[in-house]
Amino acid sequence: MTERTVLISGASIAGPTLAFWLRRYGLRPVVIERAGEPRLGGQNVDIRGAGREVARRMGIEAELFAASTGEKGLRFVDRHNVTRAEFPAGKSDTDGFTAELEILRGDLVRILHDRTRGGSEYIFGDYITDLSEHDGVVTATFAAGKARDFDLVIVADGVRSRTRSIVFGGEAEVREIGLYMAYLTIPRIATDSPWWSWYNAPGGRTIQLRPDNVGTTRVLLTFTSEPRGHERLGIDAQKDVLRRIFSDAGWAAPRVLAALDGATELYFDSIAQVLAPRWSRGRVALVGDAGYCPTPISGMGTSLAIVGAYVLAGEIARHEDHGQAFAAYERIMRPLVHAAQALPPGVPRLAHPKTKIGIAIFHAGARLAAGVLASRLGNKLLAPQADKFELPDYCALVDRPPAPVG
Repeated sequence: MTERTVLISGASIAGPTLAFWLRRYGLRPVVIERAGEPRLGGQNVDIRGAGREVARRMGIEAELFAASTGEKGLRFVDRHNVTRAEFPAGKSDTDGFTAELEILRGDLVRILHDRTRGGSEYIFGDYITDLSEHDGVVTATFAAGKARDFDLVIVADGVRSRTRSIVFGGEAEVREIGLYMAYLTIPRIATDSPWWSWYNAPGGRTIQLRPDNVGTTRVLLTFTSEPRGHERLGIDAQKDVLRRIFSDAGWAAPRVLAALDGATELYFDSIAQVLAPRWSRGRVALVGDAGYCPTPISGMGTSLAIVGAYVLAGEIARHEDHGQAFAAYERIMRPLVHAAQALPPGVPRLAHPKTKIGIAIFHAGARLAAGVLASRLGNKLLAPQADKFELPDYCALVDRPPAPVG
């Protein structure tokens, strides 16, 4: 029997995870990525609940722990760097702001690529420009001019996936939540803490510093705002926006803004959820952020991408009919996605007070949540909701040894 071929658009987290499992089940994955090489930048991500269990089944859990950032937990600080509330790292894979397994996004991408490049075809520096289904296959046309036929196509891109729009048009709602985020990396200094430091400035702004495992400090800048198109600006214009918004923020603002001058990598986007009424059409399906991004502030985006890829691969292998496979995948994943996308009331404005009084009240609430008597309540209200999820077992579908590494 001829191997079924699956084209995967996107080589971040969901795409390589899907490729890993498809190859284990005897299918032939081809991963296409617009970037010229694996994109190894980015901030801290955590792997929780069922996502952690998928990592165990992939045999990469030890490697992930070896690349851990070592973050000790979260501290809310004032403009004088005095800690106002403290949340130590979680002692399990489901509790705490800082998960037990915390890793840089780039390290996770590297590990997944290393585990899949030997058994999967990767095409970097190219992307899909058209998809057409006919005679039991999908013909994908690439920007480089080539066209190839595949049994299935899986869209594993980001929130604003162009590939998704080719098939689904504007059917998926990209729901803005009223928050902008900017990521960059700055040199570490002696006073930087192994804790995640979160500072609130009046006007709905935060500056957050997080440790990494490579000797630098990761910066997250956030501010509440209606969508203004900042994400479509060039990098120099985005830097000007950040300088204007954070010029009087205090705390680490002068240091961070000074570092913007030499920053060559800056991620700046309006944060949104993806709400898709369906995750498949014909022989094309969505996985990860392209189908159901819960927003970075949910703390569940990485885990959803990993679990979704695992379940989708298993159902594709389990069913000869792709329609049945996609329907089963959606039926299994919808409850977990719904739970992850149900952000706590008041998010993001609750954590982005506009006034000094509002910041004082926020700090008081955080201290209460961090207290011994209220710790369980605090975890429930403030930590990401990694709801219990019964992960399907697809071991019986493995019909060949794992693809070689590297």
